[in-house]
Amino acid sequence: MPGKNFVLRTTPEETAAAADAAVGRLAHRLVLELLEEAPPGPDGQPAHALARLHLLDQLQQATERLQRGAAVAAARAGAGYPQLGAACGLTRQGARRRWPGLFHHSTEAPTTEQPMTTTPARPFDVLLVEDDMADALLIEEALSERGARNLVQVTDGVAALEHLRTPGSVRPDLIVLDLNMPRMNGRDLLKVLKADEDLQTIPVVVLTTSSAPDDVVGAYSSHANAYVTKPVNLEEFEQAVQSIDAFYLDTASRPRHA
Repeated sequence: MPGKNFVLRTTPEETAAAADAAVGRLAHRLVLELLEEAPPGPDGQPAHALARLHLLDQLQQATERLQRGAAVAAARAGAGYPQLGAACGLTRQGARRRWPGLFHHSTEAPTTEQPMTTTPARPFDVLLVEDDMADALLIEEALSERGARNLVQVTDGVAALEHLRTPGSVRPDLIVLDLNMPRMNGRDLLKVLKADEDLQTIPVVVLTTSSAPDDVVGAYSSHANAYVTKPVNLEEFEQAVQSIDAFYLDTASRPRHA
């Protein structure tokens, strides 16, 4: 059944020992096949040891590629990040960091352990204006799962304007904006954005810890497209961030790029 936990009939130590032995035999055989010189003599022969080290590095890279493929297959079959993390000895968040955006590939219904909304129809580019690195990481992870193709993060309004006005920089489809930041805060940046003829059509979502009525009213008075309060609970935080692109895809027009 999709999402059902599997059981290996060995201990983790036994599984690790079997894997080490199998990889060791494979590396030894490949080294003998690839080295032009005679099979190694006593332990410590440099050519053989270095060739084995090189092969192990290549096997590690191959394993990463194969694990990615296996994770995609598991996602298609209905597994969520909790199951993927458990299979590799990772937490759910660890699995999300290892395979960001994995569920773009899933065509199956999500598991009950990892609720997800419908995958966006197309990717989108995001400018994240956020000075809290922990919050920025969570926002980036959540948006990457929802289709963010290119996410640029800056820590204040001045840096945001410099990025937006730099010739050749990618014009974002969406700006996610915190309010409380150094140099130029989100309130002032929002006013500048919406007064700029070249930038005012980019949808802006305010994502902040503040639920003060003055901040909410002030943001909408400055023509913010949406206002989302950061929940304290991690699960609610992720759901709130994932709802941002639903607003963008459903209600915001995408301006033509020059």
